[in-house]
Amino acid sequence: MNLQNASFVRSVTSVADCPKDKLPQIAFAGKSNVGKSSVINRLLQRRNFARVGQAPGKTTHINFFLIDRRLYFVDLPGYGYAKVPQAEKERWGRLMEAYFAAPDTVSFGVMIVDARHAPTENDKIMANYFLQSGKPFAVVANKLDKLKKSEVEPNLACIRESLRLPEEVPLVPFSAERGVGREELLQLILHSAGA
Repeated sequence: MNLQNASFVRSVTSVADCPKDKLPQIAFAGKSNVGKSSVINRLLQRRNFARVGQAPGKTTHINFFLIDRRLYFVDLPGYGYAKVPQAEKERWGRLMEAYFAAPDTVSFGVMIVDARHAPTENDKIMANYFLQSGKPFAVVANKLDKLKKSEVEPNLACIRESLRLPEEVPLVPFSAERGVGREELLQLILHSAGA
């Protein structure tokens, strides 16, 4: 698959406007400042493909990127950013519920958390969306480069326990900065998409 052949397709605020062509959809979720765009950019080896916002909470729509005309990377709205009005948070919540409930949406999920910290309540809610959807997903512990070696294993254990991840859910140590974990995550994505 040619990951360089990637293009922005559309931005939607309603599940009714999602692409209907049945291509696999790889859904990326994470709180607003967790480095979701950076993870997508690292996977594609493109510096500024998915916009990296200076202020967290900029992705308020579901953004679709077509990869080699074979699958979509779906950038879901970031969650848990304090400065966003309550009504906007509720709109995001409804949008997420509708997206996960719709048929032909998520083929595989990539939930991104911060490797340095215990998962937040919002992270737990997001993990629950994935678990209840029954769709396969992986949790990516980003910002690994900011940890000491001795912190990695305990932090990963804390993430798995806090999110109540079943054994079959992969937990991928990742650094968007350095590319650690890129190959492992890419294999999971391509395998799930049958690519």
